[in-house]
Amino acid sequence: MEDIDVPAYFICPISLVIMKDPVTAITGITYDRESIEHWLFTANDASCPVTKQPLTADSDLVPNHTLRRLIQAWCTANADHGIDRIPTPKSILSISHVLKLHRQLNSPQLYIHALKTINGLVNENEKNRKCMAEAGTARAMVMLIIKFWKENRDFGLEEAFRVLHLTWKPSLDNIDMVKENFDLIESILWIIQSDHKVVKHFAILVLKIITEVASSILLERLQDKFFYLIVKMLRDYRTNSEQATKAGVHVLLNVLPWGRNRIKIVEANGVFELIELDLRHPGKHITELIFCILAELCACADGRAQFLNHAAGIAFVSKRILRVSPVIDDRAVHILASIARYSGIEEVVFEMLSVGAVAKLCMVIQADCDGNLKKNARGILKLHNNAWSTSPCIGDYLFTKFAGN
Repeated sequence: MEDIDVPAYFICPISLVIMKDPVTAITGITYDRESIEHWLFTANDASCPVTKQPLTADSDLVPNHTLRRLIQAWCTANADHGIDRIPTPKSILSISHVLKLHRQLNSPQLYIHALKTINGLVNENEKNRKCMAEAGTARAMVMLIIKFWKENRDFGLEEAFRVLHLTWKPSLDNIDMVKENFDLIESILWIIQSDHKVVKHFAILVLKIITEVASSILLERLQDKFFYLIVKMLRDYRTNSEQATKAGVHVLLNVLPWGRNRIKIVEANGVFELIELDLRHPGKHITELIFCILAELCACADGRAQFLNHAAGIAFVSKRILRVSPVIDDRAVHILASIARYSGIEEVVFEMLSVGAVAKLCMVIQADCDGNLKKNARGILKLHNNAWSTSPCIGDYLFTKFAGN
């Protein structure tokens, strides 16, 4: 290979290797498609690498078929020297081709082949996914998933959910399609109850998307089964991917603003299972989401009762303060404030002292924290100042210095 004189115009100006798919930019310079596309998509201020003329990520790149055939012929002629012939590149996916595949989804004889073809194309590259998104593939997948649910068919669901997840864009048309789509919710719950692990993975990712854009009408009418199945999925987190677990917690957070939903999460044993999830599956992002949910659930009596029924509840919250992130600090202090203010019976007050929650609140006041966080911590200490200041676990000087100010 080193002794072979490669024609200079076969070499890509960016990668400096023989071009596999030569394309010509509007500046007249030919590059290898992969190299110039990567250049355009990653550069902050894209321009032609050779001429320095401005280019954009959506600049037309015209296939240079003549040059590609010359390179292929040269490779074939030099095969004895260890030169492999470059393959003919696949044609670029067009919206008309995608729409043809959509129509085939309605045919009992063709839908399986069409679905597998769509799945293969969507997994190839970002350009295909963008083309499919523009062609309305997300809508086609929603209709197909609902059809499978109504006909109780699960063959092809994995591909349908994967394609829907990868081609979803929050366009007005897509949002209108799912924001009050109760059938889509039911079809997802149908899958979550199944034993299809991979399908459940993509189904919960899609459910996260839906709850982010759903209307109040849909979110206010979610049934008990919805919350039971999501909480059950979090309880069985070992069978889920980390991405699916995060999505499940996100789903609960997305539906949280509606009061009846908070009650239903508690009734589904959500407080207990969220604490268990964080104890067994710690991670900053998931922990932040969990604490945001718990802070809201502990604002209601039933949520606080379930929180206090967990043997590690107060200790778990106290341990996270000043260890993970400011978000968790704020939500943890909010939880302790709800407990101390509305459920501060003697046993609870003593537990807060014995597991270190009181000492941690004193540390918050001493730490370099947000002013409101310190104010809230001091407010909690003042609530039960008499009970805590007489304990040998906490020195009098702490309350003189912090709670008494």
